[in-house]
Amino acid sequence: MTDVASPTVRVSTRPAESRRDIGIKRRYAAERRFRAYGISAIAIGLFFLAVLLWSVVSKGYTAFQQTTITLPIEFSEKVIDPKNERATDPKQLMTANYPLLVRDALVKQLGIDPKKRPLVKQATDMVSDSVRTQLRDIVTADPSVIGKTIPVTLLADANIDSAFKGQIDLSVEESKRKVKDQQVAWMNELADAGVLGKSFNTGIFTFGASSRPEAAGVGVALVGSAYMMLIVLVLSLPIGVAASIYLEEFAPKNRLTDLIEVNINNLAAVPSIVYGLLGLAVFVNFAGMPRSAALVGGFVLTLMTLPTIIIATRAALKAVPPSIRSAALGLGASKMQTVFHHVLPLAMPGVLTGTIIGLAHALGETAPLLLIGMVAFVVDYPGSPLEPATALPVQIYMWANEAERAFVERTSGAIIILLIFLIVMNLGAILLRRRFERRW
Repeated sequence: MTDVASPTVRVSTRPAESRRDIGIKRRYAAERRFRAYGISAIAIGLFFLAVLLWSVVSKGYTAFQQTTITLPIEFSEKVIDPKNERATDPKQLMTANYPLLVRDALVKQLGIDPKKRPLVKQATDMVSDSVRTQLRDIVTADPSVIGKTIPVTLLADANIDSAFKGQIDLSVEESKRKVKDQQVAWMNELADAGVLGKSFNTGIFTFGASSRPEAAGVGVALVGSAYMMLIVLVLSLPIGVAASIYLEEFAPKNRLTDLIEVNINNLAAVPSIVYGLLGLAVFVNFAGMPRSAALVGGFVLTLMTLPTIIIATRAALKAVPPSIRSAALGLGASKMQTVFHHVLPLAMPGVLTGTIIGLAHALGETAPLLLIGMVAFVVDYPGSPLEPATALPVQIYMWANEAERAFVERTSGAIIILLIFLIVMNLGAILLRRRFERRW
């Protein structure tokens, strides 16, 4: 019987390879889509950030320039001290009619007939009302200027300042704008003569609150914010670090400590206005502390910052390897020595980073400060944290509610200053972390 060779059966592997290739292609496609989604999200975020910065900077950079008018002011004794009583009555120098000196100088500079009162009124309206205070300070600081003629650089009125910066459309009808045609002609005349011009606006950093935009600045707000940040730093750093060390290194693990940890995490997410209500009830109404004082603002912001510092410090302590603790204990160190001589120094970069971020968060807060009354119209610098003051974000809020056109650029300029402070503080946190961070 003849054996018949069975045919060889070949199994094709192409379908299996095709399924594998399809799976790989799908996976690569999913990875590309995810990468595209991530890049798109970052691009969208950067776009809106750029729009925000552009809207603020484009409106606020002009706030760092101020239109000024330099005039030879004759400090006439007939106007300042007609009865020669300044030796016996120093108040005479405080109540003199200093705007009259500016009016006479402007009339002489522009060649206006003093009898034409409407023209004289338009001319004096080109200069800020703050000239009264400026000239009074010059005379009280040096009474010997009485009877002399000296050049003085005066602030231009807010409307003239806006017109000179090109923020007012001068092509519209005269009745629809605050700057008259005659004032525009005088403005150009003074500019051609070198009397009127723009200079760096140091007043935005040194002036206090004012109802006149050209004389308004954030000087008092910067001092108030500095007082509050100092109080927050002095109180929140030691209390927050001490609480973190105890909870992380010494506290027993039981229901009480678990409850405390949960509450700390919840407090970090509480809206800031709740802390304002707490500060109003406890510090102002119960303890009787003065409203609008930087001390109360510092206490409220300390309560708000503590959870952030505690959470950041505990995370930094957890990041220290257990081998550090074991080695220190193995060499005979006590628990206290292990924590303060070995663990805490290694965790300090994270502690400092969390503290700076907490301070930056507190610097930009407005709602709790509004509730404790830090919206006072403060002109003079506070001599201590117990005196009335305001803060930079509150000053921005107050200017944003003003109806005067020129306060728009002042508001954006103050936002730029606040953003610079926040950027510097966050950059400091990043640099500290990179400088002292250790990788395990």
